[in-house]
Amino acid sequence: MTASEYKKVAVITGGSRGIGKAVAEALVAQGIRVVIGDILDDDGHQTAQELNHQCAGDTQMAAYIHTDVTLYKDVIALFRFAEATFGGVDIAFLNAGIISGADNVFLPLEDEVEVNLPKVNVTGVVKCTKVAVLHMAKRGGGVIVNTASVAGFLSGMQLAHYYATKHAVVGWTRSMKMLKDICNVRVNAVCPHWVATDMQGMILNKEGDDPYKQLVEQSPRVKMETVVRGVMMLIEDEKRNAETLLTLPGDVIRVQEPIAEYEELSTSEYAALVDGYQPRVLDHYKKQLEQALDRYGFLDVYRKQQSVEPSAFSYSTKELEDDHRRLATTKIKGMMVLVICSFTTTAASPATRCASSQSMHAILRHDLNFG
Repeated sequence: MTASEYKKVAVITGGSRGIGKAVAEALVAQGIRVVIGDILDDDGHQTAQELNHQCAGDTQMAAYIHTDVTLYKDVIALFRFAEATFGGVDIAFLNAGIISGADNVFLPLEDEVEVNLPKVNVTGVVKCTKVAVLHMAKRGGGVIVNTASVAGFLSGMQLAHYYATKHAVVGWTRSMKMLKDICNVRVNAVCPHWVATDMQGMILNKEGDDPYKQLVEQSPRVKMETVVRGVMMLIEDEKRNAETLLTLPGDVIRVQEPIAEYEELSTSEYAALVDGYQPRVLDHYKKQLEQALDRYGFLDVYRKQQSVEPSAFSYSTKELEDDHRRLATTKIKGMMVLVICSFTTTAASPATRCASSQSMHAILRHDLNFG
């Protein structure tokens, strides 16, 4: 089954340019509506505009909202905005990442030196995953693709901190395997080699005689099309779960398998322990999911979803309209604000939808009380 058959909605962090933009273009080409979250506002608005202009007719296919992935306030606003604009979230491509400050072993011993890299590359992925799961569970399932790197399996002195963050993304991705059984959400990671992006450009444009710069200049590169194809494989193939997919020069795509199980743990006693553990922990996390959905205000819709077939993700027209109205009613500093979501109707003009979308941005960017 291809992505175009889903007719679904994707959220992309770091989607204003580079890999994120290329994946957005591929999704829109298959009929998937896209919401881009980024801190590069000019680029983000431009990308959304380009994606909408590529589509025939008045159908809105893309929207943008400023998003700092290190802040729950922004992440929640991003996914709520996707709900209000297009009716839900089925795909999340968590692509936001940085490389600046990675060569920091001998930098001054100042606390702020080590803060940003793991905050964006690791904590940002964790926060976005936690919010995405709630929205996808409500819909009956979905798929998350994280941008890791071949650096998640290698090591190197000059970008040691960056390598460490990508190792963390690989570990986080593989650790989410049970989500498929908890709430029908798959989590995978695409792991590219060097791609011609702004991130690589930061190293190539570095001043001075840096040996690593010379190495990167002469390193083989992976084509952007190869990376996009890898992401689409992880989205479309429902058998892929907790998978780390390498995208390499020469248009090579292959799975990087986890290390083999330790022989010292391969005992019948340990196997029996694991067999008894699995059903108990699954039940434990299903209860925790319901508690999280209740705090987020999605529990009733989630329970309703459980009474239908898992693959039936779409709403009826009335349910969609009711959900839009509910999502547009938010508590801001003790006051109830009702936003008329005219941009979600097919009858609204692109200009009307754009103006309404900007109004929704302003509201969702406040410190919302979703309780």
